[in-house]
Amino acid sequence: MTNLGGLPDAISGIESVERLDDGTGFDVGTKWRETRTMFGRTATEDMWVTALDPGRSYVVEANSHGAEYRTTQRVEPDGDGGSVLSMSFSANPTGMMAKVMSATVGRFFVNATRRAFEQDLADIAAAAEG
Repeated sequence: MTNLGGLPDAISGIESVERLDDGTGFDVGTKWRETRTMFGRTATEDMWVTALDPGRSYVVEANSHGAEYRTTQRVEPDGDGGSVLSMSFSANPTGMMAKVMSATVGRFFVNATRRAFEQDLADIAAAAEG
């Protein structure tokens, strides 16, 4: 989940990742450009880590198309020697067009985003188990 260079191999929706900072690890401030297929279209977003609890969770943020996005990924023990991966996502429209889109077709995007993230989680699980 934190191996940026390996994301396109692990997650089917991600086409490419380009690191934008001078680092090599994964920490608060790590920044990259991710190209993925969402809603049947290719989109490229700049993303950065804003919080990190090593080995347990991290928060990634992005600003795009008049909205602020925040994704949290968590890994927690399941009690049987394995782990449970979870993801939460929020979008806060900041521009007028994003607010209009949110009010009119927002439900469509919520469902499509949920399906995309469920696929991401399934891909990550398959990579971890493989």
